[in-house]
Amino acid sequence: MRAGDGSWRRTGLRWLKFNFVGLIGIGVQLLALALLKSGLHLNYLLATALAVETAVVHNFLWHERFTWRDRVAKARLAQFIKFNLTNGAISIFGNVLLMRFFAGSLRVPYLAANLFTITCCSVFNFLVGDRFVFRRLNQSVPIGTIAAD
Repeated sequence: MRAGDGSWRRTGLRWLKFNFVGLIGIGVQLLALALLKSGLHLNYLLATALAVETAVVHNFLWHERFTWRDRVAKARLAQFIKFNLTNGAISIFGNVLLMRFFAGSLRVPYLAANLFTITCCSVFNFLVGDRFVFRRLNQSVPIGTIAAD
């Protein structure tokens, strides 16, 4: 085993946890989107933004307790705000822009289009979560690199 193998293994396990939480978050987002769009008849872009925010809050709570439980800050509200402003912004703006493209321009059905947009945003969200929101104390590494726990 090389010296860096343990770090990659931990990062890989964290990536799996991230995706597990994200998978549940997708269900939360799609359910919220369906209720907001079909139930309340909101515009699909407004419904998308609200559904994404619902999933962002859900995901933060689970990432805090599961994915990055070893990196929870004492200032939890500050960490939530960082998560919302980064992962939330990537998710909301990425989802709305990509929904506009997939559902609006390409006429992909809105739930299928939403699955595409979620997939596109997930890699960026993991990197920002790992390197910024839930980074280890005394860790200052550029976002483009992978964490070595």
